[in-house]
Amino acid sequence: MGKVELTVVSPENEDLRQLIRHLDMDLLQRYPAEEIFGIDFSDAKVNDILFIVAYENGTPVGCGAIKPIDEAACELKRFFVEEAYRNKGIAKQILSELEDRARRMDFRSIKLEAGEGQPEALNFYRKHGYGLIDRFGPYVNCESSVCYEKKL
Repeated sequence: MGKVELTVVSPENEDLRQLIRHLDMDLLQRYPAEEIFGIDFSDAKVNDILFIVAYENGTPVGCGAIKPIDEAACELKRFFVEEAYRNKGIAKQILSELEDRARRMDFRSIKLEAGEGQPEALNFYRKHGYGLIDRFGPYVNCESSVCYEKKL
């Protein structure tokens, strides 16, 4: 594995947009479209979201974001690593960076939503200290949603 650089990017970043398109394609193979909770890039609040892209030797290989929920909590969003780059520690690096940034922004926890159709993601989150919580926010009525939280 080459050196991985984590870079904060704007919502308009084309590498970010490409990674999110790949994430959406992956999710559409696992869930009905109405059960995919993306980010509305046309919403002005998108600028409140911190986006990170992971680059390996200049190639965009993964991404993740934290979106404020309230003063105490943020939500992990659009967390993805390209299939060819999985199981190399890149997801852990992205997650650690986002957790560090959330702490520095005075958030006390990170929540996230995934689903049973992503067993590898659920295992990853549990392994990194995320515990099962009740569905929250937009996921309350989505039967396929599984939500987790980690205290920072």
